[in-house]
Amino acid sequence: MADNVVVRKPGEAGDAYWVLGGLYEVLASGDETGGAMTVMQMTIPEGMGPPPHTHDGGETVYVLEGTVRYHIGDETVEAGPGSFFHIPKGTWENFEPAGTIRVLVVYTPGGLDKFFAEVGERAPARELPPPLETPPDLETMREVGTRYGLEMRLPG
Repeated sequence: MADNVVVRKPGEAGDAYWVLGGLYEVLASGDETGGAMTVMQMTIPEGMGPPPHTHDGGETVYVLEGTVRYHIGDETVEAGPGSFFHIPKGTWENFEPAGTIRVLVVYTPGGLDKFFAEVGERAPARELPPPLETPPDLETMREVGTRYGLEMRLPG
């Protein structure tokens, strides 16, 4: 793993993936940071948040645009631009965008970008994907997630 200086100007994000109907852009991968962190910008439409899940590392979220309803443990917090969350490892959480949101997310340690690469589709453009025609395969996401320290609770 490299531990490099990573500089990206607007529009110069690294890889980008379409995941769960959203655009997930890698600003700094785990490999680029020597495994210290993964930094991503996510643009997620209403109704396309993840199922309840935990990470075996920390997750830090800064809301850039839109309003999000965050479920953290037994608490629910509604937050808009400028809101900040740090969620320690092992904490059950999920969120629901109220309209399209854009968030900056930092995962520590790094490497979760590989999960998104595996479960997502490489985005041919830095824009939201077309609406999903079929429900996402959450069971496959859950299975893949276990290899990256993610545990998910699936609906139903």
